[in-house]
Amino acid sequence: MIRKHMLVLAGVAALNVGAAVWAQGNNSDALPPTPATWAEVVAARPPVTDQDITDRPYRILGEVRAEVRKATIFSRSPSRDKVFRELWERAVRLGADAVVNARSGGARVTAMSWGSRRSIGQAVKFLTDAEIAAGQTGERRPLTRDPEAPND
Repeated sequence: MIRKHMLVLAGVAALNVGAAVWAQGNNSDALPPTPATWAEVVAARPPVTDQDITDRPYRILGEVRAEVRKATIFSRSPSRDKVFRELWERAVRLGADAVVNARSGGARVTAMSWGSRRSIGQAVKFLTDAEIAAGQTGERRPLTRDPEAPND
């Protein structure tokens, strides 16, 4: 009797793991490339890019981090678009015009979730024409953290 229960439990566990792997592999990240120029980023919704913007100076307001989780084992893995939207929501709170250098880790199963994806980017405020005319040059700084690093 105990052996029969153990076999049923092992089967259920195998189905859960298989469903989680299938759901993660079923993630469509084949999106078009993100904007690369100031005009493209400002026009994009959300204004998030995984590249640096070099044709317009900006001031870095800070790094923004986000983690998006799956609701159930059968939900689709969080997409790049979904984590970029979450990054943008956090950047808006800082008064940002855009998020640049956005990085997103791979979807993974955790103890508290059937799947999650972490991301990080730099919230930036583009300099105005008056600030540029006054000689301000903006700033550039590499990201200090990996998106897979634990949140502080």
